[in-house]
Amino acid sequence: MVAVHIVRMSRLRACVTLAHVRYTSTQADPAPNPGTRGHMSAWQIHHYGGNEELTLSSTVRMPTLRSPEDILIEVNAASVNPIDVRMRGGYGRVVFGVMRKGLSSLPFLQPDVPSEFPLTLGRDFSGVVVETGKKVRKFRIGDEVWGAFSINRQGSHAQFTVASEKEIAKKPAKLTHVEVGSMPYVAMTTWAALCSVGEMKESNTLGQRVLIVAGSGGIGNFAIQLMKAWGAEVTTTCSTDAVHLCQGLGADNVIDYTTSNVAEELKRISGFDMILDTIGAKNHGVSVDLLKSWKNSKYVTVVPPLMKNADEYGLLLGTAKSMGTLGFNVMEGFRGGRSYRWALFVPNGRALGQVTEMVENGQIHPAIDKVFPFSEVPQAFAKVEQGHARGKTVIDVTKME
Repeated sequence: MVAVHIVRMSRLRACVTLAHVRYTSTQADPAPNPGTRGHMSAWQIHHYGGNEELTLSSTVRMPTLRSPEDILIEVNAASVNPIDVRMRGGYGRVVFGVMRKGLSSLPFLQPDVPSEFPLTLGRDFSGVVVETGKKVRKFRIGDEVWGAFSINRQGSHAQFTVASEKEIAKKPAKLTHVEVGSMPYVAMTTWAALCSVGEMKESNTLGQRVLIVAGSGGIGNFAIQLMKAWGAEVTTTCSTDAVHLCQGLGADNVIDYTTSNVAEELKRISGFDMILDTIGAKNHGVSVDLLKSWKNSKYVTVVPPLMKNADEYGLLLGTAKSMGTLGFNVMEGFRGGRSYRWALFVPNGRALGQVTEMVENGQIHPAIDKVFPFSEVPQAFAKVEQGHARGKTVIDVTKME
């Protein structure tokens, strides 16, 4: 039997805000006192589009705790991820709209559902607890925390945000907020792919041969370190200027796609136990044929076609088309006893707590490309949109200019 694992819709509380950006020169006000329930500054979008849709407003109402497990957090740092840039243009608006509002948001069921706008961008953060719900037991006011939350919440590109107790963990004490703010989204996406879906864990990873496609990106950076910490032999792909970065993170074999024929190189060293596809690499010489021919070898992609197909064809037809693609890919691997699987981000405070321990033990390190002040969020988006990441792009929310 071929095991097919798809993160279910009820769990796809994806760490992505549907975002687009209109840039204005409005300056952010000093952080308000949460006890006054006044206003704060936040980057918001009111339409899907390009970087011009992002607006910095200083009159956004403070978020409130709607659940006894909610926590109000003063944001010190947050990151910008490639998924944020794609969603700025409307990527995933159908699926994520249903996740936020329920099936009643479908036009043929209820055409007058309120608009999702304005939306605040950003899905991960590092900050300080300033208020807790009545059922919160693990965290107290003043605790430094980090986390990544689900799509039904407003984002972290703001002075304050709200997360569930189950979506956060204590911040690694040895790192700054900026360093920590670079990791939660990619950490939990990687964890969902390699651990929850791919079934990798510390006890079974020693000696496993793992291919990580695009090791210089945020997910690739984290995946290399996680697999090496657990004893895997790691192969990755990147461009020439990122080779030293990937080697420094611990990769055993680095294939430079600008100077080598990736398909030929991978075919030469094939026989992987696990392939993590971070970019949708089926057209880049990467396929299930590179896996070992036994039932425990897995190809996991974090770029399934569901969101794109739903946006283009509607929820029902898009889902059907995606299932057809999945079925074809599964059968492609079936003949060798391999499995093909989809994975998406899922908030996981417990897993993030394990990552905290690994950071404190020196097994995981942040890989940061550039830090932008809060007033330059559009520039941060522009950098991520250019591609060719050499680490994460981070926003220092405490710096306004």
